[in-house]
Amino acid sequence: MKVTIRMVGDIYEAYVPKKDLEEKVVAMDNGQIWGGIVTLSNGWKFQMPELPADTRLPITVDARKLSGED
Repeated sequence: MKVTIRMVGDIYEAYVPKKDLEEKVVAMDNGQIWGGIVTLSNGWKFQMPELPADTRLPITVDARKLSGED
């Protein structure tokens, strides 16, 4: 699923164009946005791709949705 990641202040936000959904990232299982599982404020979880920590934002990536309602 396409997900756009951006920074708002010091918080990551995710936008899912297919669902017209914008939510804050509330948890990152490995302490960073890339290469692990992130949880959005609505409960959705995504497996994020491996990218360098200094990747410029905003960026749209293919992330695998792990849970949450459609």
